[in-house]
Amino acid sequence: MPSASANYRTLLRTPGAAAFFLPAAVGRLGVAMTGIGIVWLVHARTGSYAAAGLVTGGFAVADAVAGPQMARLVDRFGQTRVLPCALGAHAGAVALLLTGAVPDLVAGVLIGATLPQLGALSAVRWSALLSGERAAALPTAFALEALANGVSYLAGPALVSVLGAAGRPGAGVLLAATLVVGGGLALAGQRRTMPPLASRAERRHAGRALLRSAFLRQAALGLALGVFFGAMQVSVAAYAVGRGTPDAAAPLYFASNCTNLVGGWAYGAWRHGGSPRRHQATAAACLTLASLPLTILDAPLVIGATLALTGLAVPVLLILASALTQSSVPRAVLTQAFTWGNSASVAGSAGAAALAGRVVDAGGAHSGFGVAAGAAVVMTVLALGGPRDSSPDVSKPSAPGETMARTALPPT
Repeated sequence: MPSASANYRTLLRTPGAAAFFLPAAVGRLGVAMTGIGIVWLVHARTGSYAAAGLVTGGFAVADAVAGPQMARLVDRFGQTRVLPCALGAHAGAVALLLTGAVPDLVAGVLIGATLPQLGALSAVRWSALLSGERAAALPTAFALEALANGVSYLAGPALVSVLGAAGRPGAGVLLAATLVVGGGLALAGQRRTMPPLASRAERRHAGRALLRSAFLRQAALGLALGVFFGAMQVSVAAYAVGRGTPDAAAPLYFASNCTNLVGGWAYGAWRHGGSPRRHQATAAACLTLASLPLTILDAPLVIGATLALTGLAVPVLLILASALTQSSVPRAVLTQAFTWGNSASVAGSAGAAALAGRVVDAGGAHSGFGVAAGAAVVMTVLALGGPRDSSPDVSKPSAPGETMARTALPPT
């Protein structure tokens, strides 16, 4: 897809873009490695997967709860002032885990509570950089973010697993922290593209936007997407083990992850005519149609092909959720809005993993796939709900100031 490559290259040639995107992508690789790195380290130390799961769960919950609070500070004081403090605290928390100076659960919670959401910070910079006449390029920028995220979660866990299997589980956690801190500090140093801070009056009125239906709909969709992820992870593993071929889980995950990258790449390169709300509803409906056969099919090749189809729709939903979030809240709370969406997804994934585990124990892997399909149905309903004209046509560039006016009065 040469045109796709040209679109992404053109985007990264925007003055200042590559300077903040690349450090954020490096840091995001570290973020993707952190959770699985904790699993390897705690299991090596205790010999218990239950203990490793407990610590990782504490890390995930702390990340989901503390992330929006850190984002609130970023919206108020700016990335340059908040990031170095957060990264210093994160490095200290990782040191506590590596040295065993405090109980592993306490260290895991501290690591999650101090982990900055670098993806949200990068997305906010794109929103500021591509305002006004360049706003039509935002979906492509969010697609680039989704690609970076997908690559991170493909390569990061694999790299940590290699280090863990080689008998160096602590190296995975240390490498993850090095990437997070290094990428985050490099991002904080890019003052040229740091979003302008809002005034106190703007912040006072902007917080209400996070309670309006336009944003809450996207947060709820993120929660449902997290449920889909969590249920799929458990169900795919249960399907492979149930057939007596546990090694088949890896290629099944790989099929879905690869098409995930393809779907995000293609959508980012496409000229996005029409309303993003309609695109979102279409993507959610396609995900539902692709997920439902998993509840009855059994042949491995067919399951793999169906999982690949679901992977095409997921990045489109992520890209559009970012675009619709950006257009529904004022800039004074944009970091919080992006972070709340991520926290909702993390919470949904964690809850769904527990729910799907119970469902699979009771009814098998196909019942777990049913949980994922149900989440896709909910996403479709959410995407179809609300006023039809609440989203602008992203194929048309905004006039100067139009994006700011649009975000100052979020639709209800």
